[in-house]
Amino acid sequence: MNFSDKLVFRFVTGVSIFVFVVVVILSLKILPAPAVSPSLLYLLPKLNALINGACSLLLIASLYCITHKQILWHKRLNVAAFLLSSLFLVSYISFHWLGHDTKFGDLNGDHTVSIEEKAAAGNIRYVYYVILLTHIVLAAAVLPLILLSFYRGLQMQVEKHKKLVRWTYPIWLYVTITGVVVYVMISKYYNF
Repeated sequence: MNFSDKLVFRFVTGVSIFVFVVVVILSLKILPAPAVSPSLLYLLPKLNALINGACSLLLIASLYCITHKQILWHKRLNVAAFLLSSLFLVSYISFHWLGHDTKFGDLNGDHTVSIEEKAAAGNIRYVYYVILLTHIVLAAAVLPLILLSFYRGLQMQVEKHKKLVRWTYPIWLYVTITGVVVYVMISKYYNF
């Protein structure tokens, strides 16, 4: 491993830890959030779902391009997916800082799920929580993989890039697709 690789690994580790800490802090509501228009808050989850959907399409198109030796388009699509994912991260962090937690099944918007609401939601709650849990865990795990894959690809370190992408691609695609699924499943419980 050369000096520049060490710097890249340190940078990726630093960014990954920073993002994780910020998300945890915002999820715990440690920092006070400024007052913001409910209509703005309502738009952020939709924006996040749209960004995730667009990233899914870009990743699929990128795979198509690389399998058909269209390297320039592969790079362009990956850069677009990376930029959209960065925008998603800003939007996600903003929503979790400014908004309140939404609980699956909370029909009346009181931030608790009563026995009656649990019964009304049924067993689909368990499906939702399995999807959400895998989405969250893999989203945290994939960030350093994306950053390293992106670096290797831009440096034209093709073999190292391929080894990383074997793991990065399916995880990133799963995270973007399940991001949309999670939004669709919980969107009827948003009460702003």
